[in-house]
Amino acid sequence: MSASEVQTFIRAGLPMAEDLDFRVEALEGRSAFARVPFHGKLVRPGGTVSGPTIMALADAAMYAVILGQLDDVEMAVTSNLNINFLSKPKPEDLLAEAKILKLGRRQVVCEVSVYSASNQQELVAHVTGTYVLPM
Repeated sequence: MSASEVQTFIRAGLPMAEDLDFRVEALEGRSAFARVPFHGKLVRPGGTVSGPTIMALADAAMYAVILGQLDDVEMAVTSNLNINFLSKPKPEDLLAEAKILKLGRRQVVCEVSVYSASNQQELVAHVTGTYVLPM
């Protein structure tokens, strides 16, 4: 699948992705690059982007890289997600780079780096996760 096909697939199956305006910007080998554009509904007290938004971006980016690699695995599901919040994100677009670390027959282990759009040198969050593949 192409990046635009994966984005369409995710938005069709997960209406919340449409609400977040989740975007798959590129698929390159075993990596996916995704974005959630900033808007006021994503803000939490303190003027920063909310943790649930960051988690949703990371989880959807993992799903995107898996779809990009395996095509039609609609029923792949998250079985584990671990997140470390590392810095306060600015009130702006969030970017994610998801990478497949291990692709097995029954599960996929991924790593995601999340950044604010204006500072891709400082991690906002580091995420690892596992998806279980359908039989």
